[in-house]
Amino acid sequence: MLHDRDRIFTNIYGIHDTGVKGAQSRGDWDKTADIIKKGREWIVEEMKTSGLRGRGGAGFSTGMKWSFMPKDSGDRPHYLVINADEGEPGTCKDREILRSEPHKLIEGALLASVGIGAHACYIYIRGEFYREAEAVQRAIDEAYDAGLVGKNACKSGYDFDIYVHMGAGAYICGEESALIESIEGKKGQPRLKPPFPANCGLYGCPTTVNNVESIAVVPDILRRGGAWFAGLGRENNAGTKLFCVSGHVENPCTFEEEMGVPMKEMLEKHCGGVIGGWNNLKGVIPGGSSVPVMTKGQCDSALMDYDGLKEHGSSLGTAAVIVMDQSTDIVRAITRLSAFYKHESCGQCTPCREGTGWMWRMMERISVGNATIDEIDLLEDVTRRIEGHTICALGDAAAWPIQGLIKHFRSEMEERILEKAGTQPAADAAE
Repeated sequence: MLHDRDRIFTNIYGIHDTGVKGAQSRGDWDKTADIIKKGREWIVEEMKTSGLRGRGGAGFSTGMKWSFMPKDSGDRPHYLVINADEGEPGTCKDREILRSEPHKLIEGALLASVGIGAHACYIYIRGEFYREAEAVQRAIDEAYDAGLVGKNACKSGYDFDIYVHMGAGAYICGEESALIESIEGKKGQPRLKPPFPANCGLYGCPTTVNNVESIAVVPDILRRGGAWFAGLGRENNAGTKLFCVSGHVENPCTFEEEMGVPMKEMLEKHCGGVIGGWNNLKGVIPGGSSVPVMTKGQCDSALMDYDGLKEHGSSLGTAAVIVMDQSTDIVRAITRLSAFYKHESCGQCTPCREGTGWMWRMMERISVGNATIDEIDLLEDVTRRIEGHTICALGDAAAWPIQGLIKHFRSEMEERILEKAGTQPAADAAE
């Protein structure tokens, strides 16, 4: 469990002053110029030492990602883009940073920009987060007024500008290249890779795209040292993490915890446990709606980090934990997710454009029993044909929840098909 001394987000609930003076009283903007003067190479190496993996879902090494930026790009500027789109259903962590800890994000943006050689940063905020965008802009204005950003930021000799860019609520713009397209004023559709953003990103220039949480933890890592952050959590799963829990728990909330915490222990400590007790648990989607659901049996021993959930056939994703008790119609729940992914497909790739609609329509029929048992296998076959065959991961995101449902709750799908056909399952007939 995380000790208070190692906590990074000390005002995540916005209880204290969120302005620049309040942030400074909590340690933000402390000796920032000294860190900047240590230079680009030192910052990148310290981030590699920390073991920080991207908090937006992919889990790629942040320090390694920064190192891909070219050391010399001629006349082309470098850009940092912060992904504050947060469109993954169940995810509600980044908006808390935007609301309550905006100066952590702005300071992190400055230091990350030094690390990648950028002098400009764009924060791409989801269109629905209007008040959050106001909070961030207010903090940016304060930072400019205090000389913390802008010309000679923090009196370090480094020039740095930061801008807020509002999106329009498209899930697909959470994908980094679609996000870049959106900033450029184009339709939000993913780009083919290569070239990768580090070589040809925003306006054709070297660009790094990072999640809000990934950037907000940078100042603490560089102040306390990469080794400190690496000492938290488990090997290859370092540091602290913001978890957001929704669904059938006594106290849905967002909180910071050490990576690798047991799921059961985490839910009981921070959320008051599952409604009706742990034995009333049916399943958990542990990383936002796009990852496969886990059964109670798996949740009994699951550790909340990348490797711990991978062992159970799921993923940490955005660490958005959706808890479902025995009252949940899980077939209907996954059907609802299928409708979401069908709606949010950008339509660029045929497997996703056609497949998401096909899967949703079949899930609608299965959810009311208007199908045959053989169609369950057909449905899974279609998910496999979509998975891994699209430019971005939206096709995978649409396929994985259905794959998890079929793997763990196939009996419920079969049961309602048989009931609709007037053929009761053998267990029910025996009763």
